Amino acid sequence: MKISGFVLLLMLLLFLFICGNSMVGEWKRRNASFVWWDYGLMGKLGSPRSPRPQSVGAGLSSGMKECQGRCPESVLGNDPSLGRRISGGDYNWNRKLLLHGLKNEPAKFGACKGVYVGKKHTWFRKHLRSAVFMFGLMGFLFLLDSLMVSIFDSMNLQSSSVQSKSSSLKDDRSYANEEKSPVLVHDRLLNLASSALVEKEFKQDSLNFWEEPYPHASVWKPCAIRKSSKTIGKSEKSNGFILVSANGGLNQQRVAICNAVAVASLLNATLVLPKFLYSNVWKDPSQFGDIYQEEYFINIMKDEVEIVKELPPHLKSLDMEAIGSLITDADIPKEAKPIEYIDKALPLLSRNGVVHFLGFGNRLGFDPLSFDLQRLRCKCNFHALKFVPKIQQVGSLLVQRIRKYDAAHSMLDKQLLGNFMSDIPLKENHVEGGPSKYLALHLRFEVDMVAYSLCEFGGGEKEQKELQAYRETHFPLLIERLKNVKHVSPAQLRKLGKCPLTPEEAALVLSGLGFKRGSYIYLAGSHIYGGQSRMHPFTNLYPNLVMKEDLLSPNELEPFRNFSSQLAALDFIACATADVFAMTDSGSQLSSLVSGFRTYYGGRRAPTLRPNKKRLAAILLESRTIEWKSFEERVRKMIEEGQRVRVRGFGRSIYRQPRCPECMCKSNLH
Repeated sequence: MKISGFVLLLMLLLFLFICGNSMVGEWKRRNASFVWWDYGLMGKLGSPRSPRPQSVGAGLSSGMKECQGRCPESVLGNDPSLGRRISGGDYNWNRKLLLHGLKNEPAKFGACKGVYVGKKHTWFRKHLRSAVFMFGLMGFLFLLDSLMVSIFDSMNLQSSSVQSKSSSLKDDRSYANEEKSPVLVHDRLLNLASSALVEKEFKQDSLNFWEEPYPHASVWKPCAIRKSSKTIGKSEKSNGFILVSANGGLNQQRVAICNAVAVASLLNATLVLPKFLYSNVWKDPSQFGDIYQEEYFINIMKDEVEIVKELPPHLKSLDMEAIGSLITDADIPKEAKPIEYIDKALPLLSRNGVVHFLGFGNRLGFDPLSFDLQRLRCKCNFHALKFVPKIQQVGSLLVQRIRKYDAAHSMLDKQLLGNFMSDIPLKENHVEGGPSKYLALHLRFEVDMVAYSLCEFGGGEKEQKELQAYRETHFPLLIERLKNVKHVSPAQLRKLGKCPLTPEEAALVLSGLGFKRGSYIYLAGSHIYGGQSRMHPFTNLYPNLVMKEDLLSPNELEPFRNFSSQLAALDFIACATADVFAMTDSGSQLSSLVSGFRTYYGGRRAPTLRPNKKRLAAILLESRTIEWKSFEERVRKMIEEGQRVRVRGFGRSIYRQPRCPECMCKSNLH
């Protein structure tokens, strides 16, 4: 439509231009005739030197002769300005006499009129060529317009076809970006929280969750890098090669890599750098070398596990499935014991010289496992896996802009950002008084998490239908399983602590802990289910909420645009180096790995907040009646309980809880 409008406007302008030129030329010719007539009459009739005419008829006959001879296109009595030019003085033109004269001279007037009509035909013949040109040009422009509209329609059709094909890949974002009215479940508590935050702005709070509450947190020190006295080192002869294709996102892949190191040591095999499977969920083609430093990883692990970048040429061409060396996640159960690898994989490795673990992830249990294998896992996770310089550099920019400070101030900074964070601050690049404190929040409220939980979140029937449709599309196995199990109501699931925290509930927890309204908060991830309608209660209490997209320029983010795992690495850095890290779901891989990093390197200066969802659900059931002071006390007690210093329990993740002799060394408390 825009193109048609443009062409029509162009045709109109051309038409006006041609007609305007013709009219201007005509006006000039007519005006010249009037000027000539004026001076002629003044000389003959209006001049004082001219004798007064004897009769009107004689003057009119003379004027008509002049009209017929020189100015046939106008009649004297039809020009009102002519009367003004010759009125007064020695001669007065009488309108009645003029009409009487015209009636008495019909033949002469008819001759003048005939000449006038003839001139009109002459003008038309003279401009016939211009008219033909104009109509031809209009026809050409109409043809051009039709052609261009058809081209653009074709382009739009192709674009809509591409969009329809890619719409299924973007549905998660549509759930996050769809504009809805704000959803408020605990509006009374939100009002109490808002009032409490206003009061706290002018008070010094004795409780401070910016620091670890228990001194014993500093007793445990990192030491997985050490070589155990029990370790005999790697065998001189390898049993073969292990290929690993890891699934999942950044954090699942990280766990798979370290599990693969332990399995390679267990089977006395050479590990080929793990490959990452492309996922329709994560849509990221990144491989090991795009995220982690290959040479550094190989060098750190070389004394205990041999790692190579590729298979030898004579093994590359083998069909793993045909020779029976392909092991899928269906062959090895989740969190398998070491004996299952020895029974299943070792015979194939010894026979074929190679084994390929396809879809390898959380396929090695945490207990029972030998001291050395556990230590290898810790060494891999906390020391060997370093982000590539590209990620470290942009990650350092992210942290510097959050803190408004450009120097490292913890061991976490040095481990995650390397040399991109200097030890000495540049005074011109930071605020006076040291770095700004910030809290990093991993708000696990994406549509997949929300739908899979089977919970309800206050959005009514529309929300229920929307989540059910998502489950049917993305979780067909879950739908089938639900047909064969006893139904558990959403209310019961919430009481059991099975529902992810909403942004509204996360804001209430932070305000209950005493974090002030002006606290600087970094939000990991960005595709919150419900978008702004869900985030409104949170940002209403805590407006200083930022994401990486707010702190980094489009040019700085451009290298990571289509690589979700690399973007997740930036979130990992921002969360791990934060002054406080708060999670809403302790089962999340990102939250587990970040909290483990903070425990391993943080000493007593990296507190982590872990709400107990079951206890919080019981508190929020009283949201209509509970007093704010009671709410604060119960929330703070819940968080403090989760911050107690504990040694890793049997079967617990060593990546999340590294306080154990295999990973950390216990020193004397001073």
